[in-house]
Amino acid sequence: MRITATLRALERATRPYDTEFAAAMERRWAELPDAARTPGQILGRHGVGCEGTHGVFPKCNLKCTPCYHSRDANQVRVDGPHTHEQIAAQMRLLRKLRGPRAHTQLIGGEVSLLTPDDHAAALTIMREHGREPMSFTHGDFDYDYLTRLALGPDGTQRLGRLSFAAHFDKFMYGRRGIERPPNEQSLNPYRARFAAMFRRLRREHGVRFFLAHNMTVTPGNLDEVASMIRDCHAMGYGMFSFQPAAFLGDERRWKEKFREATPDAVWAEIERGAGTRLDYRVLENGDVRCNRTAYGFYVGARWYPFLDGDDPRDLAVRDAFFRYFGKMTFTGTAPALLAARIVRVVARHPSTVVTGLRWLGRTARRVGLLRLVRHRMRVRPVTFVMHQFMDADVVAPAWKMMQRGEQAENPALRETQERLAACHYAMAHPETSSLVPACVQHAVLDPAENAALRTLLPIVEVRTPARRSPGTSGTSGTSGTSGTSGM
Repeated sequence: MRITATLRALERATRPYDTEFAAAMERRWAELPDAARTPGQILGRHGVGCEGTHGVFPKCNLKCTPCYHSRDANQVRVDGPHTHEQIAAQMRLLRKLRGPRAHTQLIGGEVSLLTPDDHAAALTIMREHGREPMSFTHGDFDYDYLTRLALGPDGTQRLGRLSFAAHFDKFMYGRRGIERPPNEQSLNPYRARFAAMFRRLRREHGVRFFLAHNMTVTPGNLDEVASMIRDCHAMGYGMFSFQPAAFLGDERRWKEKFREATPDAVWAEIERGAGTRLDYRVLENGDVRCNRTAYGFYVGARWYPFLDGDDPRDLAVRDAFFRYFGKMTFTGTAPALLAARIVRVVARHPSTVVTGLRWLGRTARRVGLLRLVRHRMRVRPVTFVMHQFMDADVVAPAWKMMQRGEQAENPALRETQERLAACHYAMAHPETSSLVPACVQHAVLDPAENAALRTLLPIVEVRTPARRSPGTSGTSGTSGTSGTSGM
């Protein structure tokens, strides 16, 4: 009887599809506007989208321009219990409305202002609700903070995997060692140092990691994007994400004509840095007017796409993946369990093996067998992403009309409504049991939210001759707001 029960439990655990996850994706697909229901659309077919926290620790200790936070953000102290309480409530709602699995960002200020214990507790809360968390940071903290985050007070591993998104650009002022970067190239040693800390953590303590690199783009650094990619692609970042600046947040920091850095111009510079065309229509995350994504890998200094959008055979691979593996929950699944589920799908659909092997052969030929051998078959997956946030002056009226059930006649507002309806990035509001797009959060809700937090969690002014180190109690005020932009 015990053996029978064990086998039944094993059979249930290795079932390829989670019915709750599949139902959540069906709801997500039904919510998408017609324009977003494309053959390459990931939402509703292999995920529900990304999520982010808000109203938890808006304060930052760098002075950055531009930034999406309102002017009150830096008048709020960092408070661990408040952070944990708010995150738990938001995660419960996300779990209820978006299903059992998703990628969620611990964002809303500078995450390293949380103590390592508070930071670790926040990540644990997110994982307990089926979320795979990613911490957003300016990266200006030391290896000691990282080890105290990953290891418990007794020195044993408490977090086996960490995901961080680090924001680096020359418009971030106050970084230790480079108060006002003269150009993007001057930040490369800091980008390298940040990635090196995680390699050391894995080497010394076995903690796995994923790193994303974020960068705000304005006319002032547009022509430096390509060289940054060429210089930094091998540092250890698995994603390079770029955000053309939008007129969001504290209007006092709108120093440039942001819209001169158009999405097409930014993407062209990303392509120049990658050294090839980046087809963002093969796989899509929401509306391509908001998100452009190219999935691929480096072999040596050359980048190659996983799927060639000009090859019908590769598009057939994409369609087969959605058909047979789309409903599987990859996020937060143990590797051995994921492998068992894949085996069950393959056993049921043997044609997937043939499809996969043919794709593998084509991809190897595109790279070149000699190049693969020369680089010892080393393949480094790297994704390129561009997120185009919308300006507050169109988001606010468009959202107000959507709340009333009205469809805008004005073309600009109609486009905004379509993009908001297909938003890839949601934030939870337990007080209203609702989800809102990130642009709405920053354009409409942040100012009032941060003003309320300023009263709830006021900063006690303490004069100090030196800047405090990350991970200590948030009591000393600095001006400026967060330099991390949402993915």
